[in-house]
Amino acid sequence: MKKILIINGPNLNMLGLREPEVYGSDTLEDIRLWTDSKIKSLVETIWFQSNLEGEIVSRIQLAHTEQFDALVINPGGYAHTSVAIHDALKILKIPVIEVHLSQVYKREEFRHTLLTAKAASAIMSGLGKQSYYRAIQSLLD
Repeated sequence: MKKILIINGPNLNMLGLREPEVYGSDTLEDIRLWTDSKIKSLVETIWFQSNLEGEIVSRIQLAHTEQFDALVINPGGYAHTSVAIHDALKILKIPVIEVHLSQVYKREEFRHTLLTAKAASAIMSGLGKQSYYRAIQSLLD
């Protein structure tokens, strides 16, 4: 069975409360349960969330030594600012898909720059909670 690490960045622990008109009413736990229910017989997922950039970098570095087949990452606001996460992602020799719940190019201009995405194999943006499922599905295909 394939094993995929899913990393979530800052403020994603506040989904359901934070700007529901942009991100929807589902919590991160709702998204995890929904996603896992759709792919549970095909892949094992390990979910991680942190509001701290260094913890995210450390988790990516740890993934380098573990037996993951792929990484799905929603770096949240760090997508626009984190050279450190970008550099950590480049260490990995597995596919990396960056996901965003909202369509970042329809939002504020500062969100149009995705530093971390430059280290990703692909990007899913604007599909809401389906971004995670579609990312995993594309990795399995």
